[in-house]
Amino acid sequence: MSALPPWPYPKRCAHRGAGKLAPENTLAALRLGHLHGYRMAEFDVKLSADGVAFLLHDATLERTTDGRGRADALPWRELARLDAGSWHSAPYAGEPLPTLAAVARWCRANGVAANIEIKPMPGRERETGAAVALDASALWKGSDVPPLLSSFSATALEAALETAPALPRAYLTETLPPDWRERCMALGCVALDAKHTLVKPDTVAAMHSAGLRVVAWTVNDPMRVAELASWGVDTIITDAVDVIT
Repeated sequence: MSALPPWPYPKRCAHRGAGKLAPENTLAALRLGHLHGYRMAEFDVKLSADGVAFLLHDATLERTTDGRGRADALPWRELARLDAGSWHSAPYAGEPLPTLAAVARWCRANGVAANIEIKPMPGRERETGAAVALDASALWKGSDVPPLLSSFSATALEAALETAPALPRAYLTETLPPDWRERCMALGCVALDAKHTLVKPDTVAAMHSAGLRVVAWTVNDPMRVAELASWGVDTIITDAVDVIT
C-alpha cells in the first residue's frame, strides 16, 4: 500500500463557483459559494486568443455570455466586455468573465482553495496546460494551499507537470479505464477525479491503496454525498451549495 499524500483540501467543493445558483465560472458565483460556507471552488480555465487565462466552461460563448463563436477567437480586451450574467438571471446582468489572476486574488484573500480544471480548446491542449500551470504557480506562490490542477486532457496535464511539477494534479475522468493507476502515475497525479457514479467502496479502497486521493463529481443528492463520504471519498464536488454542507 502506498502512503497517501497530504490532502489540505476541504471535503466539499462548490462546482463552477456556486453551481446553478449564480452564473457559473464568475466571481459572483464564487462569492455565493463562500456565503454558503464553502471554502473550495472548482472552475474551468481556458485561453483567450492572446493567451490570457480566463474562466469559461464551453468551447463557444453562446450559452453563458452574450458573445458568439469560439471562446478563443477573441482577445481578452473583447472578452472582458461580454455580459456573463444576464443568461442566468436579471440580478446578475453585466457580470463579467473573470481572469484566472482575478480569481486567484479573490481565493487567496478569502481563504478559498481552488480546483482549477484546465479546459483547453481543441488543438490548444499543450499550450493551455503549460500556460495555466505557469500562471497558477506564480499566482499562488507562497500560498499555504496550492491549487489542484485537473483536466480530462492527458496532454494538458502532461504539459502542466513539465511546467510546474510542484503543483498537485488530478486525473479527471467520466469513465474508469482499466489502466487508471498507470495513467495517474505517468502524469504524477495525487488524485483521481471521477464521475461520482463510477465510485464504489472497492474503487475508493483501491485508489487509496495506490496512493491516490479520490475526488467525486458532481453530486447533488445529500444521501449520495453521505454514502460517498462514508466510503472515504476525500472531496465531493457539488452544485447544491445551499443544501449540502
